[in-house]
Amino acid sequence: MRLHSHDDFTPLREIIVGSAANYLGHDRDVSFELFHHQNLAGFRSDWAYPRLSQTNGARRENWAIKRRYADELHEDVELLAATLTDLGVRVRRPIPLPADADSLAGLGWQAAPTPALNIRDNTLILGEEIIETPPAIRSRYLETRLLTPVFADYFAAGAHWTTMPRPTLTDASFDLSYARDAATTLGGPTERIDEPQPSPYDVGLEMMLDGAQVLRLGTDLIVNVAHHNHELGADWLERHTRGRYRLHRVWRMADNHIDSMLLALRPGVFLARHDGIRDLMPEALRSWRYLVPPEPDPGAFPAYDDYSDLILTSPYIDLNVLSVDEHTVLVNQDCPGLIKTLEAERFTVVPVRHRHRRLFGGGFHCFTLDTHRTGGREDYR
Repeated sequence: MRLHSHDDFTPLREIIVGSAANYLGHDRDVSFELFHHQNLAGFRSDWAYPRLSQTNGARRENWAIKRRYADELHEDVELLAATLTDLGVRVRRPIPLPADADSLAGLGWQAAPTPALNIRDNTLILGEEIIETPPAIRSRYLETRLLTPVFADYFAAGAHWTTMPRPTLTDASFDLSYARDAATTLGGPTERIDEPQPSPYDVGLEMMLDGAQVLRLGTDLIVNVAHHNHELGADWLERHTRGRYRLHRVWRMADNHIDSMLLALRPGVFLARHDGIRDLMPEALRSWRYLVPPEPDPGAFPAYDDYSDLILTSPYIDLNVLSVDEHTVLVNQDCPGLIKTLEAERFTVVPVRHRHRRLFGGGFHCFTLDTHRTGGREDYR
């Protein structure tokens, strides 16, 4: 099937579902700590920045994930793929990460690779174009290579295939303003973020922008920008798509990704974390209906060990739903309040199991990349 996807809600025909194979740890270095700092606040971290600078920025630590959690995640992701197949959607898959995968090596850093699970993050599909976006976490630098066979098939069928400029990812590449402004430390009892260690490979602040920071609405792209790295990425995307799309920046709706804050379920209806999001949106989209579900039930999440299990997402991660069409939505089965909210709006809810979403940083929208929906480049304003 040819690549064709302009939104997140028109009838879904083909999708890529990520792989959780061999997701057994997180490589914690300054890039990881900065990206996840908001959710790591208060968590014990003995090697958070700037203590990394004691070994010239090269220090990293692999944070092990219990095998039981990894196996259950794999079961849930495979169930998601099977559910979509049962709904008549063609499902494509990435290369599973081998158990003995070699470390990645950049200019002045090394990192253990991450499986291609949260595949929405590092790729943006705009119509008939694949855009590989510039990652902010070193361990995810080559993650899209696990999607190469699928992308190559779409390219052979006529798709455009673009890669945004790749960052060098030295310590000096990162804009620290968001973390500083938030008045947090990276992970708890560590020093404040201070000056990065110099490197012979420094090029200054670099563009970093995840595909999951972009909400696609036909002719309009809503892009979350929290700091200068994002701003550079948004500038590139605006120039690249000029004449095809209208790009709208929203300022700090989230630290990074927009899709656990706001998703379009159908024209005129958003699913939102809170009603105040309306005020951050372009004027033309403030008249849409903003569905706000009840606060998450703490009892809906597994109990974890505060000293060994690393929580990467907020309790609102279950807003990260996946629409099959304008009437059908895949939702975590452990979210009765969210399910009732959607059913009250006459959506058909398909409950799917997803236990460890807070440990692995993603929901159903994160785990997937819709590559063919029937909708065109419509003006939904």
